[in-house]
Amino acid sequence: MRFPYELQLGWRYTRAGRATRRNGFISFISGVSMLGIALGVAALIIVLSVMNGFQKEVRDRMLSVVSHIEIFSRDGQALQDIDAIMADARKNPAVIGAAPFINTQALIARGEDMKGAIVRGIDPALEPEVTDTGSIAKGGTFDKLVPGEFGIVLGVELARSMFVQPGDQVTLVAPGGQVTPAGVVPRLKQFTVVGVFDSGHYEYDSALAMVHEKDAAKVFRLEGPTGIRLKLEDLHEARDVADQLAATLPGQFLIRDWTRQNKTWFAAVQVEKRMMFIILTLIVAVAAFNLVSTLVMTVTDKRADIAILRTLGSSPRSIMAIFVVQGAMVGVIGTVGGLLLGLGIAYNIDVIVPFLEQLFHASFLPKDIYLISKMPSDPQQSDIMPIAIISLILAFLATLYPSWRASRVNPAEALRYE
Repeated sequence: MRFPYELQLGWRYTRAGRATRRNGFISFISGVSMLGIALGVAALIIVLSVMNGFQKEVRDRMLSVVSHIEIFSRDGQALQDIDAIMADARKNPAVIGAAPFINTQALIARGEDMKGAIVRGIDPALEPEVTDTGSIAKGGTFDKLVPGEFGIVLGVELARSMFVQPGDQVTLVAPGGQVTPAGVVPRLKQFTVVGVFDSGHYEYDSALAMVHEKDAAKVFRLEGPTGIRLKLEDLHEARDVADQLAATLPGQFLIRDWTRQNKTWFAAVQVEKRMMFIILTLIVAVAAFNLVSTLVMTVTDKRADIAILRTLGSSPRSIMAIFVVQGAMVGVIGTVGGLLLGLGIAYNIDVIVPFLEQLFHASFLPKDIYLISKMPSDPQQSDIMPIAIISLILAFLATLYPSWRASRVNPAEALRYE
């Protein structure tokens, strides 16, 4: 197959030889530009993959406690005919689990220690359908939450702050009070700690307590569960499924999905990712525009060649195409090299980081601080494709001005001193 001579010459100039000192220096600058693009692309892929990994890790830990969708009555009271509502919700093909719950706030006291907590009344038989909290419980499981025995499961940080462990007694102080001849007396109930759970998410480990829904209904004087928690086959469809349920469920309900519950946190992560993308793209841009100096030096060095090609009948467009090909080749090689390097590190970061920690005798992620002992990584095509495209576009744009200058070389002026 015969390739256009513009492509052949452009590739030849990309492989500029080192026969002369000038050619060697141009080749060195070209290699530096190529390396800069590769490192910039690799850095972008690695950083965004690690950020995606941290986001996925936090999201998974959060969803081990938080359900995908929650359904409440608009007045905040107990739901009527909750079994029928759960059956209607399960008719949606995206819903794979449903469980009733009671959610309220209270004080938990032991001796002189008193902590505010979110008390969640659950059905131990149905709770595993919507969360993984039961699998991370320590010192007891939800099977020990028997109605009438008033058992309670605490978050590990909440239990630690109150110095309690399974078997200890705590007192639940319900909001509101009980009117007596002596005045309003707070409603108190003693619970036995039957277990603790560690979700790895401090917000929930330090403020969440779970009891049986029937015990919660008695203590808080409710007629039954105040809400329903749903689990979906695909958590990313939570918002769409919530909108569908709002349109199909009979009655007036308040429906909230996990993305709206943690909207501020996820918005902050997205802003951070966007800013990191912009900052690291500037590194790629700097490396790409190093091609300008490379091509300007190449054009100056090849003025005689350009003049000869013009006298042989080459058009200015052909001359421009030669140097566009040269710069584009550097951009393509650098981008491909960066993709291979970045993906290689991103997919093997669980091996590379422990090796570096062992080599330097350091811990990059102390578990007692970050609650994550391994560096997570989650390369996503939605990040990688824009990185490659932007890198190629920047490299192409950097070739336009030097290539245009090459096409404007006057053959007579170029050959005057040759």
